[in-house]
Amino acid sequence: MQERYWQAIIGNDASYDGTFYYAVTTTGIFCRPSCKSRVPKRENVRVFPDRQAAVAEHFRPCKRCRPDGLRLPDEEWIELIADYIKESYAAPITLSVLAEQFYASVYHLQRTFKRVKGVTPLTYLQHQRIEAAKQLLIETDKPVNVIGASVGIANAAHFTTVFQKKTGVTPSEFRQSCTTI
Repeated sequence: MQERYWQAIIGNDASYDGTFYYAVTTTGIFCRPSCKSRVPKRENVRVFPDRQAAVAEHFRPCKRCRPDGLRLPDEEWIELIADYIKESYAAPITLSVLAEQFYASVYHLQRTFKRVKGVTPLTYLQHQRIEAAKQLLIETDKPVNVIGASVGIANAAHFTTVFQKKTGVTPSEFRQSCTTI
């Protein structure tokens, strides 16, 4: 594999989209160079001049970057986004980050997510964070500010406010109620 192809893959270089596609032998999936998926091991990568060559070698298109040009049904697409949020809730996720990761405009992603899930991506993200915080409050003795930071809300006052708004009690009250049961 040429070094410029490898650099395009690890740099998610969109200027190479359409000039080549790469496949990962361990997953059986092929992608565009700009795909935001995890960087594969170099020894597991094969490069193809076009989509048809990758398909002919029995690789299937990535569901994230859709190198075949086909859109996923909205429900499947939103499930991929929801799964990403569930896995990455502690990271600094914004609507712009999601839109970039999933190749959509901010407006389209927000509207489609709300139509399919019934809540906005931010509301869904906050729910994931609060549920994770509840588990940590029950299972650990970590201070509230540490728990807030570990679920993606570094500001302790903001974490307490969001937690109380979603649950009706402060994190300390929640922990106390769980220990007295």
